[in-house]
Amino acid sequence: MKKQKILITGGAGYIGSHVVKMLGEQGHDLLVYDNLSGGNREAVLYGGFVLGDLADAVLLKKTIADFKPQAVMHFAASIIVSESVRDPLKYYRNNTGNALNLIEACVAGDVPHFVFSSTAAVYGIPSRATVDESSSLNPINPYGASKVMVEQMLRDVALARQNFKYVSLRYFNVAGAAKDGSIGQLYKESTHIITRALKAAKGEFPRLQIFGNDYTTPDGTCIRDYIHVDDLAAAHAAALEFLQAKGASNVFNCGYGHGYSVREVVTVAKKVTGVDFPVEEVGRREGDPPTLVANSEKIGKVLGWKPKYDDLEYIVRTAWEWEKKRK
Repeated sequence: MKKQKILITGGAGYIGSHVVKMLGEQGHDLLVYDNLSGGNREAVLYGGFVLGDLADAVLLKKTIADFKPQAVMHFAASIIVSESVRDPLKYYRNNTGNALNLIEACVAGDVPHFVFSSTAAVYGIPSRATVDESSSLNPINPYGASKVMVEQMLRDVALARQNFKYVSLRYFNVAGAAKDGSIGQLYKESTHIITRALKAAKGEFPRLQIFGNDYTTPDGTCIRDYIHVDDLAAAHAAALEFLQAKGASNVFNCGYGHGYSVREVVTVAKKVTGVDFPVEEVGRREGDPPTLVANSEKIGKVLGWKPKYDDLEYIVRTAWEWEKKRK
């Protein structure tokens, strides 16, 4: 792939920083734009950095005008499903309104390519065991709804402007840490089951809570498709290469095509850590579908993406090695 100038919003966050690392290692010229509300400056291993908020349309347009990126990758967003149910306006303001600011700045700056960090939450509670990209978009929480709105904006702008192309990547449950241990998840209040299980193993939490044990699944707990963050980063690189090769705007699921229940994740976490940490089963969280598993055949066929780390134990082990380095 030809080296490019790429602006990465939210590049100091968990997924964004892993993409920055991969693209930096490939030799691209990167600029990260982040307000550090959920990210960490030390996680940005390559490129320049602008401390800025997407709500600041003036700074955003100036940054794009000065840097002149050939592509934008958009990660910056609020991501906690339960919080979105309690405070929906925060999610529509930050995820949808700020994405509008960014897309407008890209149009004003003639940026031709846009890669969007979307989510499997756009599907809501699917009617099939696995969901493909043609499945109905019926989000059951404001987080998913805020992402659907951005996808619609991107579709409309791409139809209106022939020189604007995008790829939307619908993530399933992202987990793990960089293979070399250089970066990992650093959220101040992580809601991810794997991270919370590992923190319980470290003694940072008195116990791990399982939210709901009466779902219509084999063991009563939610089933999710877990994808390693390095595989997800590779999907972004593939999307960028696809757009560079004049690929048409498109949408792709990012997952492994099979899931694990919460109880299965707990079993693996205890095996990897060697700690039999306490587990407490409590009521359901608002906005959680029982099962969410990807059909990711399309991204393999169209982008040539092939996962390398489809192994729950490996995913948990990389996260554990990273977690042990944290104080």
